[in-house]
Amino acid sequence: MRYIKNGAKAASQISRACELAICLVAISPTLADAHQAPSGWMYPSKCCSDRDCVPMHGQGVSETPNGYVIGPTGETLSYVDPRLKVSPDGEFHWCAVPNGKKSRTICLFVPPRSS
Repeated sequence: MRYIKNGAKAASQISRACELAICLVAISPTLADAHQAPSGWMYPSKCCSDRDCVPMHGQGVSETPNGYVIGPTGETLSYVDPRLKVSPDGEFHWCAVPNGKKSRTICLFVPPRSS
């Protein structure tokens, strides 16, 4: 009788583990898409460790003779800064360590410049 009770308990635990695994598989596409740009391309993890990137849609980033100015922080990235990346969708995207006005840029995706 003890084997039946323990067997039923083990079967119940296995069933719960399977349910959990199914749930994790079901939500994994959502987790993978969490760091996807709205236009569908994936932000590289080296730019923001799977978080901390936002599209700017031209707002908050301006071009000056010295480089790109990030509006929220006032930070200027020169045109040769290695943190600049070409934006696959032609929009500005800012990846930063969030800290309000003291945020630090990790990458800035910029539209291709015409020559």
